[in-house]
Amino acid sequence: MSWIYLFLAGIFEIGWPLGLKLSQSSIYKYWWILFAVLSMALSGYFLLNAQKTIPIGTAYAVWTGIGAVGTFFVGIILFDDASNFTRILSIFFILVGLIGLKLAN
Repeated sequence: MSWIYLFLAGIFEIGWPLGLKLSQSSIYKYWWILFAVLSMALSGYFLLNAQKTIPIGTAYAVWTGIGAVGTFFVGIILFDDASNFTRILSIFFILVGLIGLKLAN
């Protein structure tokens, strides 16, 4: 169950930079800021529960990795961020590291 909590924490970790980005160009600025704050709170809650059985270093690395990779792809899909070979290869290495941490646990 802890790995599910950690996955959910990572998904909500994607929500707060998305909310902050959308608050910059929307008439619903404060709603997006609220979305970001709620995402932060839920991310922290699920991380707290995941760390009950997953070592802190592993949990933190996976949590931030999911957030980084997810936000990277959200940026490409929703905001037309650059998606060149070097950036995608770098994200691939992060994914390999995350999978390695899961397998080593």
